[in-house]
Amino acid sequence: MKKSCPCCSGKLYEECCEPFHSEEKFAPTVEKLMRSRFSAFAIPNGEYLWKTTLPSKRKFHDKNDLESWGKENTWTKLEIIQSSEKEVEFKAYFTDKFGKENIHHEFSTFKKVDKKWYYVSGKFLD
Repeated sequence: MKKSCPCCSGKLYEECCEPFHSEEKFAPTVEKLMRSRFSAFAIPNGEYLWKTTLPSKRKFHDKNDLESWGKENTWTKLEIIQSSEKEVEFKAYFTDKFGKENIHHEFSTFKKVDKKWYYVSGKFLD
């Protein structure tokens, strides 16, 4: 059964974020990387989240923690507020393990290294 991509692009997962998750190809823009990372939380795929973090910043992140945060929440919607060449402001909507609805509002920065985009850091908003 084909399923819609969790990133809210309106496309099927296999045509949207799955090629990035399976490393068939790399996200060509920061917005596509952001969408694929949201989907990786929804699925969850901690390995992908870790691999798409800038290598010099990976020591601050743990694959298992990323995967656990994905598993313990139900990711319902991604809203891109604005994006530029190296930055994305977004709202990620999710329901936590206690049934409380939350919005994770973040301004993220990205860096391109050897033709690949990586997540660098995020500033929480609201």
